[in-house]
Amino acid sequence: MTVFASERLLFTPITPDNDAIPLIFAFPNEYSVGITSLGYQVVWATLAMRKDVQVSRLFTDIQEQLPRNPKIVGFSISWELDYVNILNLLESLEIPIRATFRDDSHPIVFGGGPVLTANPEPFADFFDVILLGDGENLLPNFIEVYKEVRNASRQTQLKALAQIPGIYVPSLYEVEYQTKDGVVKSIKPIFPEIPAVVQKQTYRGNTLATSTVVTEKAAWENIYMVEVVRSCPEMCRFCMASYLTLPFRTASLESSLIPAIERGLQVTNRLGLLGASVTQHPEFEALLNYISQPKYDDVRLSIASVRTNTVTVQLAETLAKRDTRSLTIAVESGSEKLRQIINKKLHNDEIIQAAINAKAGGLKSLKLYGMAGIPGEEPEDLEQTVDMMLSIKKAAPGLRLTLGCSTFVPKAHTPFQWFGVNRQAEKRLQFLQKKLKPQGIEFRPESYNWSIIQALISRGDRRLSQLLELTREFGDSLGSYKRAFKQLKGQIPDLEFYVHANWSTEQTLPWNHLQGPLPQSTLLKHLADSLYGSHDEEMKSKKTNFFKSDLKLHGIA
Repeated sequence: MTVFASERLLFTPITPDNDAIPLIFAFPNEYSVGITSLGYQVVWATLAMRKDVQVSRLFTDIQEQLPRNPKIVGFSISWELDYVNILNLLESLEIPIRATFRDDSHPIVFGGGPVLTANPEPFADFFDVILLGDGENLLPNFIEVYKEVRNASRQTQLKALAQIPGIYVPSLYEVEYQTKDGVVKSIKPIFPEIPAVVQKQTYRGNTLATSTVVTEKAAWENIYMVEVVRSCPEMCRFCMASYLTLPFRTASLESSLIPAIERGLQVTNRLGLLGASVTQHPEFEALLNYISQPKYDDVRLSIASVRTNTVTVQLAETLAKRDTRSLTIAVESGSEKLRQIINKKLHNDEIIQAAINAKAGGLKSLKLYGMAGIPGEEPEDLEQTVDMMLSIKKAAPGLRLTLGCSTFVPKAHTPFQWFGVNRQAEKRLQFLQKKLKPQGIEFRPESYNWSIIQALISRGDRRLSQLLELTREFGDSLGSYKRAFKQLKGQIPDLEFYVHANWSTEQTLPWNHLQGPLPQSTLLKHLADSLYGSHDEEMKSKKTNFFKSDLKLHGIA
């Protein structure tokens, strides 16, 4: 039995017309990973339900029968380091890696997904077309316009596609730099009819995404996923999942969520509720009551990260009954000062109460997410994180505690995009490990080296495409990136510039021509609020003194 044969579809594919556009839709990773991506599932199903498209799926380890002469090849990208697989797959399809080397005989190569929507510039030279934002809006427009210019020259096709809101054609924009290894000077369209700014597209409906396929071969075996909310109302200053996906949208309980859950539970008993802040759905309690019905007693329920102050005993009991042993909450830090800086509206007593409720409801473990190297962080803030974890342990004895901790990485379209990665972050992760492990608290740090690569790609410009091609040959370790930087010395800025430097708020950012949900002026206001906005005078003075001495951000400090 093939991998594809074990799929249970929740939609009906349509038989394509004779002149349907042959299209390959790829996920640059293994099938088990790709088929677990809700975004990939939804786009694939949308294409498979069109008569004018003949879609074939491609993964790194398996593929459907591919057309001999595809007209369009698309990639859904969820993870930065998958760029290596994109380049490998393009080569396997005999498509030149760089868009400039493609001619009328080659397919249009497009990409979408969170990585490209945030900052496509490091990958811009590899794609003809990039879809910025939600596929619900972009995909139908892309296919319709492509059909109109299907038989035209490549340049005509690209110019026509660039007129669609949210569709970015990198080759039609010229980037100038102050010097070869300096900051961006300007980003301008080459032709007058090409828009100077491309606006990310936002789907505003109240029916959100649900699984279109359930399979035992997925990384989350047999899971049926339902997107309960999109974006997050909290707006933590570093958080791309909130800022890049605004506004906060919720699926309608009666017309969307309940019918979707009923549909999915006919084919599986494993249900995943997805969203950056699931428990902040206005009717979450009603949703929980619905899932708590006796007819769903055999359902295994998973919930994405929940807001701390929404962890009730009822929530914990429902999860425990539905075969969930653990709950995940993002707290970022035990320091009140840092939580004010990042706009995390949360207090330690709420975190402790969440742990007490989790235990009372029958959950066995609680996983907290923290962060090291947050702008404004000082050693005393880390001590406060240790104290908080010990207070939780004391308040909820017997509850297994885990602190997962990443390094702060600046993300495009957030108020913290101008900050660099704190060089002390690795030592700070080691400090937390040393303090927590002997206390029986599990500490899971995310790789600091991976955070460096993530920051490089999240703040990168087009000059990085040379570097990415080199690192593909060298391997994807931090050492490979350093080796590639050495080889390109003088041709592109160094690792320090992209990763650790605090950038001026007056410089042109690599993504300045790509407009997220909020304009730069609003992001600057949120940054200023973060640095100085506090009702507590002592707190305000603490924050202000730190930032004044440590940061020289033009126009801010």
